[in-house]
Amino acid sequence: MTAIDLNSDLGESFGAFKIGNDEEVLKYISSANIACGYHGGDHNVMFETVRLAKKYSVQIGAHPGFPDLAGFGRREMKLTPREIYHLMVYQIGALEAVCKTNGTNLVHVKPHGALYNMAAKNREMADSIAQAVFELNPQLVLFALAGSELASVGQEKGLVVAGEVFADRTYQPDGTLTSRQEPNAIIHDSEYAITRVIRMIKEEKVEAVDGTDITIQADTICVHGDDPQALEFVTKLKQAFQQENIEIRKSWRPE
Repeated sequence: MTAIDLNSDLGESFGAFKIGNDEEVLKYISSANIACGYHGGDHNVMFETVRLAKKYSVQIGAHPGFPDLAGFGRREMKLTPREIYHLMVYQIGALEAVCKTNGTNLVHVKPHGALYNMAAKNREMADSIAQAVFELNPQLVLFALAGSELASVGQEKGLVVAGEVFADRTYQPDGTLTSRQEPNAIIHDSEYAITRVIRMIKEEKVEAVDGTDITIQADTICVHGDDPQALEFVTKLKQAFQQENIEIRKSWRPE
């Protein structure tokens, strides 16, 4: 049986603003990337989401992003390598403390939004991120876009790196994600998205926007928790996996 990790970005509500349907989504996934207060989330939401993840035996990851609550961390920011290192340590450390006080462990780190996409191409940024993760805890798994600079740098530093693929995003011929500013960036047809995901798992290939096939390493699949259709999509995805004899791992670490 083929096994795959299924992750979702959660804990992105803050104050009186509710985003996503975290508790229901947690019933279907194996890894939760929990916002750390910069692009979304706050101290109360972090505690609640960690408790829910523990309740459903879902592995917990930190989801640090740019300090841009108004832009949901999806706007590029020009920060020095040292500033990026600092914001990573600050956010990961906060979630690690929440995990510790709730009697559970932090398992992985996945940068968010623009920080993630910029580090996929920018080696200097990737180095700052990977160095922060390594120095905090070299046992943490680093989630990185499959084939990206962040994945390469993480491996060079000795981290376990999970190649991440996206169920609802289109790809450029160089393996990067299509910018959200482009009209074809998001896949809204759930059946088409599921077909692409299964191919990524079984054939390690995905069709880019220009029609060419690119090779891709699928260790973990992302479903965006802030999408209003996230719960419906993960339900359909789980059903499709059962039909294709694909197991969703509950205790994740790449082979």
